[in-house]
Amino acid sequence: MSDDELLTVAEVMARPKLGRSTVYDLIRSRRLPSITIGRCRRIPARALSDYITNEMEAAA
Repeated sequence: MSDDELLTVAEVMARPKLGRSTVYDLIRSRRLPSITIGRCRRIPARALSDYITNEMEAAA
């Protein structure tokens, strides 16, 4: 996964095995940054890896 790659919500759901509503809740709460291109929501791969890293650090 390259840092500049843009992921769909479905791709984000598959990586950490999250549900669709959880991903949208993270986007809505601004804990997972995203952009809208037309009617499509895209999440930068770097944003997902940063979110996972932050959650792991908080849990430690």
